[in-house]
Amino acid sequence: MDEHTPVLVDAVLAALAVRPAGHYVDATFGRGGHSEHILAALGPAGRLIAIDRDRQAIEAGRARFASEGRIALVHGAFGEIAALLRAADPHGSLYDGILIDCGVSSPQLDTAARGFSFQKDGPLDMRMDTQHGEPVGAWLARAPFEEMRHVIATLGQERFARRIAQAIERERARTPVTRTLQLANLVSAAVPVREPGKHPATRTFQALRMHVNDELGQLRAALAQSVPLLAPGGRLAVISFHSLEDGVVRDFLRSRSSVAPALARLPVLPPAALPALRLVGRKQRASAAEVAANPRARSALLRVAERTDWVAA
Repeated sequence: MDEHTPVLVDAVLAALAVRPAGHYVDATFGRGGHSEHILAALGPAGRLIAIDRDRQAIEAGRARFASEGRIALVHGAFGEIAALLRAADPHGSLYDGILIDCGVSSPQLDTAARGFSFQKDGPLDMRMDTQHGEPVGAWLARAPFEEMRHVIATLGQERFARRIAQAIERERARTPVTRTLQLANLVSAAVPVREPGKHPATRTFQALRMHVNDELGQLRAALAQSVPLLAPGGRLAVISFHSLEDGVVRDFLRSRSSVAPALARLPVLPPAALPALRLVGRKQRASAAEVAANPRARSALLRVAERTDWVAA
């Protein structure tokens, strides 16, 4: 299944302030939903570079946009955005907008063989790039109890992390934990309280996916590298889906859009002390109508900042 409905499309286009001749980056291509709309807003001179660490996403994108000369698709992790753009664009262009969408695409969630789903049986993988890194099943086979508990508690914000880690430890002493439904059933049995409308394994699966893909580390790296890639007036738009991601985005944008407290009282600020970004508007959420049409948009949150024109990042 390759269908995927992008979230906050109108808000993203407005946030990026897409110009017909502009140069843009979709740092998390997915199945190309946002890229399609950016391309529709570009003229013949406009350009888009789209990045994804999922090889299947890049292959699907190359098939989908085979006749579109304004887009270049690049395989790689968005945490390496600076190096990927240097390789794709050796002229060292600055960009009018960069989009980062932290969400997992529907084909990843819905394809049992990728191991992301707690509702379909498949191998416990969850890697965005299946040719690199350690699958969840392999990590669970070797991780010490305290490490498992910590990952589930912090990245999943799961209050029953100790119970879940104990259940995994008992199970793996008996048989390897290698299947998604096997893990989902373990978690369901270990969690004594049900959250309305939420599968009891949701938080654990989120935590394990984030851990094996280093999602917060990738996000921090991508944010830091994106600022110097923006032209003056260029926009950075970031969509997050839970409080851990949003906290990273919020804190980064605030820090890069404000003067360091130690320097704030100086009568004249040196150029290097001036903020590299200015915040654009307030955080935005999907409308009730969009959530009704696409329930996965419910937790999406968009933050936007603009590159200032007086300081090198």
